[in-house]
Amino acid sequence: MRNKYFGTDGIRGTINQGNITGEKFFKFGLASGTYFKNQKKNKQIAVIAKDTRLSGYTLEPALVSGLVSGGMHVFTLGPLPTNGLAMLTKSMKANMGIMITASHNPYHDNGLKLFGPDGMKLSDKIEKKIEKLIDAKNTKQLTNPKLLGRVKRLEDGNDKYIKILKSNFPNNFNLKGTKIVLDCANGACYKAAPKLLSELGAKVITIGVKPNGLNINHKCGSTHPSKIKFFVKKYKADVGISFDGDADRIIMCDEKGKIINGDQIIAMLARRWKSKKILRGGVIGTLMSNYGLEQFLKKENIKFFRAKVGDRYVKEKMKKLNFNLGGEQSGHIILGKFATTGDGLLVALEVLFSLRKGIKASKLLNVFKPLPQILENVDVKNKNILNSYKCRTSIRLANKVMEKNGRILVRKSGTEPKIRIMAESNNKNLISKCIKIIKKSILN
Repeated sequence: MRNKYFGTDGIRGTINQGNITGEKFFKFGLASGTYFKNQKKNKQIAVIAKDTRLSGYTLEPALVSGLVSGGMHVFTLGPLPTNGLAMLTKSMKANMGIMITASHNPYHDNGLKLFGPDGMKLSDKIEKKIEKLIDAKNTKQLTNPKLLGRVKRLEDGNDKYIKILKSNFPNNFNLKGTKIVLDCANGACYKAAPKLLSELGAKVITIGVKPNGLNINHKCGSTHPSKIKFFVKKYKADVGISFDGDADRIIMCDEKGKIINGDQIIAMLARRWKSKKILRGGVIGTLMSNYGLEQFLKKENIKFFRAKVGDRYVKEKMKKLNFNLGGEQSGHIILGKFATTGDGLLVALEVLFSLRKGIKASKLLNVFKPLPQILENVDVKNKNILNSYKCRTSIRLANKVMEKNGRILVRKSGTEPKIRIMAESNNKNLISKCIKIIKKSILN
């Protein structure tokens, strides 16, 4: 049974509609605070960060109010990447962490991602328990007036995050002589990323570092990689790096202007970590991972398994199999040696560490030949249309047309009102034909 409030990556939607209102966020704060307060009696601390959306000023106070009303003490950190929040939740020994964000979605959406005291995203089981508390009567969760929580703003969240990131690399690691085009999507990493890379000695050309509350992900960031491609060529940079709104995704560009997605970055890291004897177990991808990645890892004698789409499911499978590398084509990459969730800036550092000896990005990051793959997103009013007889019939027909010449995946987006259709094959005409069959049944 699917969750009532939580999707594949937290709670997300359009501001002032449905679940994304001040009233609901008060309930989310009260319910999640009540759950985690009951898990750990000696401390009652929640840590909150956010991206740069204007609506954060509406939702954060409501969330804080719910937490405080339940007896939680709250530290607010302001704009900070998602994994920065996860890292600080763990290092501060907090009961829980909450990131207010809609990730790569446009400014008019917002939401939240919840983290436990270990810095991990919550399991479906825990989310269901919190959902029951959300729908329960609030009066049972409201605390005694003497036990209300307190709120404090911490101004050094980005500095603490940068310090943790640096601690994962040798003291003499520097990027002197490296020219980087950096696109922060006018999002959560607009402070941390330029500061960190500049401190390491890189020459940084910045894009998307002037958030105004409405321009997050707007024609910039990892969903618009053409931006870094243009500026890498213009400034003859060594590499381009692009993040999404909460900086848990990374897309890169080599010095020749070729876009590098998550699958290529994972392939490079897997091969490098194996040679350095850092890789543990193998690699976890998703149903969206390119078949070319699977074949490359097989050739390298590296185990590969697929999880459901969503970095939370990747991490769960990594934990279950004791693997320390996994991720998604979209750029969600989890370096289990260092982090509990996707972290674009951390992945960027790991790649830059490999480039520091003068190796060209084009040589390092173009690891395998991907199988031609097309992904089409179809806007829908009701994602359950996928369960209709018409859609199910068209998917069966498309699979029959494709036969053994490729792969088709059709799924509901867990974060947006869209149906995602993916097809891959060496026959591009076959890909287009199969997508057209499915798309027609959704739109008509």
